[in-house]
Amino acid sequence: MEITNLIPHIEALIFASDRPLTTLEIVELVNTVPDLSDDKITLDQVEASIEGITEKYSAEFYPFEVKQSGGGWQFLTRPAFHKTVAQLNGDKFLKRLSAASLETLSIIAYKQPVTKGEIESIRGVSCDYSVQKLLEKELIIISGRNEKQPGQPLLYSTSVNFMDYFGINSSDELPPIREALGEQAVEPTVLKNTLFGEETKTDNQEGMEALAVTDDGELIMNKDQNEQEES
Repeated sequence: MEITNLIPHIEALIFASDRPLTTLEIVELVNTVPDLSDDKITLDQVEASIEGITEKYSAEFYPFEVKQSGGGWQFLTRPAFHKTVAQLNGDKFLKRLSAASLETLSIIAYKQPVTKGEIESIRGVSCDYSVQKLLEKELIIISGRNEKQPGQPLLYSTSVNFMDYFGINSSDELPPIREALGEQAVEPTVLKNTLFGEETKTDNQEGMEALAVTDDGELIMNKDQNEQEES
């Protein structure tokens, strides 16, 4: 079957679906369409068609685009039109989440799979209510039990809905924790070998020694800075 004839069918499937469609799902669906083709549609044909569709809707005059998000392909409104579309739906999704729920969701996203006890040890407070709300909104799921802990507590992980909302396809696409924290990230502390604010000299070094505390709390000498000072 010609790619140009296959593209409209794939466009229609992605547009009409109420959830992201994976490439393999699209292959299966188009092959069940009556009288679409005498030959079986291949994965390569579908991938080529999707590439053509994404290129077509990459033009700036379209207010939407076809993107892979939430583990599959879907039509998404461009960010520039978010406020316009919000007039229809409002910010009814994450605005209903309390600060406690957002904190809990963040911990699950970065530590998953994680038990409720582990979440509470990080937050320092009970998280029963927050976990229940996140389950109701289908942002997290129960992904199993920790068989190594007493009582085999439930394990929680983020859901497909979580990935869909944040525009990612797996938890591996989450930004590094330092990047997510931004200015809140704590840098290693640099210590100077000083006494009452005055620099002291050692027998084998002129000037000051630079020490640093690593993320693990280990005190180390900043060799790079020493080399720069000696040069």
